[in-house]
Amino acid sequence: MHDGLRRLSEPLVREGGDLRPASWEEALTRAAAGFEAARRQGPHAFGMFSCSKTTNEMNFMAQKFTRAVMHSNNIDSCNRT
Repeated sequence: MHDGLRRLSEPLVREGGDLRPASWEEALTRAAAGFEAARRQGPHAFGMFSCSKTTNEMNFMAQKFTRAVMHSNNIDSCNRT
């Protein structure tokens, strides 16, 4: 291990400012609730950054999620570089 860092082996959730271990079900439920809260605020409350060095398929999935699920056109894959 480099510099005493460890790889995460379980999800962590923030509670009262601190991170604590959680089940995958709890972590994914919290993540879904966060996406839903952003979606309820409207299309300008969410944006997606994707990577120009990833595959076209991955960028397509990112834009599809942003447009179809989050109802936002705020997506950038930095393909200008």
